[in-house]
Amino acid sequence: MGPAYRTLSIGIISVVFLIAFEATAVGTAMPVAARELDGIGLYAFAFSAYFTTSLFGMVLSGQWADRQGPLRPLTVGIAAFASGLVVSGTAGAMWVFVLGRAVQGFGGGLVIVALYVVVSRAYEERLRPAIMAAFAASWVVPSIVGPLASGTVTEHLGWRWVFLGIPALVAVPLVVALPAIRRSASGPVGGGPAVFDRRRIRLALGISVGAGLLQYAAQDLRWLSLLPGIAGAALLVPAVLGLLPRGTYLARRGLPSVVLLRGVAAGAFIAAESFVPLMLVTQRGLSPTMAGFSLALGGVTWAGGSWVQSQGRTAPYRQRLMVIGMVLVALAIAAAPAVLVESVPVWTLALAWAVGCLGMGLVIGSTSVLLLKLSAPQEVGANSAALQISDALANVVLLAAGGAAFAALGGGAVGAAHAVTAGGAGASHPAAFTVVFLPMACVALVGAWVATRLEPAKD
Repeated sequence: MGPAYRTLSIGIISVVFLIAFEATAVGTAMPVAARELDGIGLYAFAFSAYFTTSLFGMVLSGQWADRQGPLRPLTVGIAAFASGLVVSGTAGAMWVFVLGRAVQGFGGGLVIVALYVVVSRAYEERLRPAIMAAFAASWVVPSIVGPLASGTVTEHLGWRWVFLGIPALVAVPLVVALPAIRRSASGPVGGGPAVFDRRRIRLALGISVGAGLLQYAAQDLRWLSLLPGIAGAALLVPAVLGLLPRGTYLARRGLPSVVLLRGVAAGAFIAAESFVPLMLVTQRGLSPTMAGFSLALGGVTWAGGSWVQSQGRTAPYRQRLMVIGMVLVALAIAAAPAVLVESVPVWTLALAWAVGCLGMGLVIGSTSVLLLKLSAPQEVGANSAALQISDALANVVLLAAGGAAFAALGGGAVGAAHAVTAGGAGASHPAAFTVVFLPMACVALVGAWVATRLEPAKD
């Protein structure tokens, strides 16, 4: 926040704040929007549309930023993000709403990778951990205020104003961030190719379509769903192998393991966290608001973990901190099903999840720092895209696996039973939740091993 960086820092942190507020606010209004648009059957696609187009946006942004600088993809991304919100907010049918989410996801994918390139170009290496910690801290207020503000607006003004109100926040990043980026981080980097890699663009389309088909198959457990599932895997596997660094899924030392760890950590944690509010509402009778607030402390501890990794005196122990972080994540996920026992206080889950978020703060911020450290200047965009692809792809694959296991053990009856049970806690399906959390804890433990392989192999 010194004079040389203050305007740029405020600008790009405001971009992250915008994305964070959208992520926490829109999710609260989404069920009401789907119900009023008679689109409950397409509810899941409102999320998957965002994800699939964001994957394509990530790859395109990496190519674009490496060749022409991050300013244009960031500008187009913010505009697309806001435009998608407007389309969804004015939708008269669910398919239009889903289309708006797809446009929004494309913009979000462009923005997040372009921000990494800005950090790489504008900040000295010693300052990068600090700006990554600031990114994490910018999620704290939205994670606490976002659901409450969205719920209030949805109840008194209607769900559309949640979507239509957020684009007004775009003015701050546009006015503050873009001029600062133009001064300090615009333009191509010498030594990089001047044209887009068409093969990578085709692979990006393959990974987006493949991920969408895989999600569709996971939501429908009929035999016919095997066909789109197989087609999705056939598109997804070669695309992933072509877009991620060679040796990623062999946990090769250095950059490949950094990219792999990002996916393992994010996928295991987010897949487990997605079922926490549902478990608290249906199995312990909490209101949706209270279930959401049970995770609010995690925003603070996540930012705390990211702050710890940003300190200069912890830099020599970064790899050890990341191993500890993944162990904390595994313990938190494994402890979550304990709340299924009636005698266990509900607040213990909030405490356990705060510990897991502390571990995630140590890991996620550090993977970003290591990626920038291990990337050549002309490869920052492509490698940042690979990091985000690993993150997002692990989310969809592990969510699909967890969702299928949940449904197979009776999880599909949880919502229906909850709707007709007084108090909302009469439908007990502990096995359906346990089969989600315990495998994800094992995945997190694998991440602890991957975290021991982050240093490049010595010649």
